[in-house]
Amino acid sequence: MSENHTIIETIGLTKIYGEGEYSVTALDDLNIQIHEGEFVAIMGPSGSGKSTLLNILACLDRPSGGRYILAGEDVSEYNRKELAFIRSRQLGFVFQSYNLLPRQTALENVMLPMMYQRESNLPMEERKQKALAALEGVGLKDRADHLPSQMSGGQQQRVAIARALINDPVLILADEPTGNLDTHSSIEIMDILHELNERGRTIVMVTHEPDIAQHTGRIILIRDGKLAMERTNRNPILKSAHGEAQKATPEGAAE
Repeated sequence: MSENHTIIETIGLTKIYGEGEYSVTALDDLNIQIHEGEFVAIMGPSGSGKSTLLNILACLDRPSGGRYILAGEDVSEYNRKELAFIRSRQLGFVFQSYNLLPRQTALENVMLPMMYQRESNLPMEERKQKALAALEGVGLKDRADHLPSQMSGGQQQRVAIARALINDPVLILADEPTGNLDTHSSIEIMDILHELNERGRTIVMVTHEPDIAQHTGRIILIRDGKLAMERTNRNPILKSAHGEAQKATPEGAAE
């Protein structure tokens, strides 16, 4: 696929909760496009509709109206079973609260998405090796046998990223991935996301933190369920050779 291939397109996307005078419009005729290989931040104040948008993009919810086209496939009216199939094959998720199973090791947590692919004939040992390789990719191969309670927040989020990648998704959706982390751990997580994006992964991240949004190539601002603004970051924060955040140019933050 070319660099300009549209991986996400919403056309007149609408989401209404409730009925009649008690109805609330969370998304109102929203039109956005995200292309393959982009790193995009979705921002907005509380109640803006950004979480509703993420849930629809993640195939966790269905719109009330409009269309959602994912990798060329209109999934707007898919039923729950069809949406679950899309989630397990095409999407990787990174959550603010990590969502790791507390009684499972890092290795077992990373292997979990493969267990849901019933038609997969991959032997258990190959699944383990694949999960170990994913952990190695986020610098945690030596923590494979650790439980979440034995790891820091930053380490748990790195396990979550490895889990998100295990089925080779076309799209990674990150919901406030640094929301529970200190500054040092946040930079580590953003460095990993940068590396993934540099290798061609498409990443859509919801965040309320402007400094985290500056790591992305484009910012989409949602307000009252509508597209309020979208802009390209002229000087995004990039991963440095020493693992520290740097500006792409000396001028400072993006306008």
